[in-house]
Amino acid sequence: MVMSYMASGGSLILSSAAQLLTFAILARSLGVNEFSVFVAVTAVCNIAVHLCGLGGMECLVRRVARDPAMYPVMLGHNIILTAISGVALVLLGVAILPFFFALSPDPSLNLLDMTLMLITNIIFVRIIVLTEQIFIGHSNFVSANMTVVSFAIARTITAALACLAFGVSTVAEWAVWQFACHVLVAAFCIRALAKLGRPKYEIVREELPLGMYFSIPFILRAIRQNADLLTLSLVTTAEIVASYSVARRILESSYLSVEALNRLMYPGSARAAANGLHKAMDRIRKVLFAATGISLAAAATVFLLAPLLPYLFGHEYLTLVSFVRNLCWVVIPLGMWSIAVEALGAAGYHAARASVMGLGSILGAALAAWATWYAPPMGTVVSFYVIEISMVAVAWTVFFRYAKKDELKDNTGAALI
Repeated sequence: MVMSYMASGGSLILSSAAQLLTFAILARSLGVNEFSVFVAVTAVCNIAVHLCGLGGMECLVRRVARDPAMYPVMLGHNIILTAISGVALVLLGVAILPFFFALSPDPSLNLLDMTLMLITNIIFVRIIVLTEQIFIGHSNFVSANMTVVSFAIARTITAALACLAFGVSTVAEWAVWQFACHVLVAAFCIRALAKLGRPKYEIVREELPLGMYFSIPFILRAIRQNADLLTLSLVTTAEIVASYSVARRILESSYLSVEALNRLMYPGSARAAANGLHKAMDRIRKVLFAATGISLAAAATVFLLAPLLPYLFGHEYLTLVSFVRNLCWVVIPLGMWSIAVEALGAAGYHAARASVMGLGSILGAALAAWATWYAPPMGTVVSFYVIEISMVAVAWTVFFRYAKKDELKDNTGAALI
């Protein structure tokens, strides 16, 4: 298990490093104005991508981990939902976003470039992530890790070729390169999945509400994660907004050390909790202990390495180091409550999971926006800690409630027998 975690964590950390390098190359090459447009459009896509597929990935991992014979049906279920929702989201984005963001002064080219950005960052990203999750559902973590790393490295190579070799300096130009990169990676993913069997096209109706319960919290969380950035852009300088956005990306990257543990544990937790959440209690306690230690190590590493960041992103990011050092410790409570909600999901309690994450995201977005408006930028930082620590208390309270409920149900059933 330790070796599996090292492989899983190593792949995500390598992937994260490649993403940060890609981020740095684009930040330097596109310039402040173009890069801000790229970040804004990407933020919208990051919200939309959680809607694409309507949460079908989680049910695939859960059902296939318990019964591999379900794979053809669950694959077909995901393909149908991804195709329908993906096309709808792209059309909606094409109809709305060109009125707010200009990728090109020519209206026709602007529409084309926006379409490429949306297809790339919604449909193709969903296909690539689905590939990773399919391998996880089959407990093939080597292939899952290779998918993650290959995708990240492909994007870094593409950014280096586009910006450093061919002088790409606008989002419109980058949209074409990014689209080509994602087409190639998606093609390799489809080829890699061919050996697992053909899909059986049908909708698994009982999984539709569970899928929505699973995806809605991520959508709300994505909204919450952008509320502070949006408010900062209204009340403070461009440098603070830029430095804070980079610090947020680094925080998300440091969380991947915990995410590696979650993705490794989820199939086994689904099996352990199949007959009740209380059956997986010992396993979840061990995962929590490990996640806390891992997140503490990740935070300390980021804190120590923060002074080196201006050499990567540029010395014009004056407040970058202070933002990173102030935010890096948030990963500890973030990792702690993520273990509880992942356990609820593994046990099939998606309504409870969605309630915890959804309510936390709604209230968190409001608090982050208010604190940022009232006392930027330290209000933003303080709100981060208040939100995540509150989530620890709520998530584990709900977890223990459902574990106790399952235990009582199990004991009642045994007494009747």
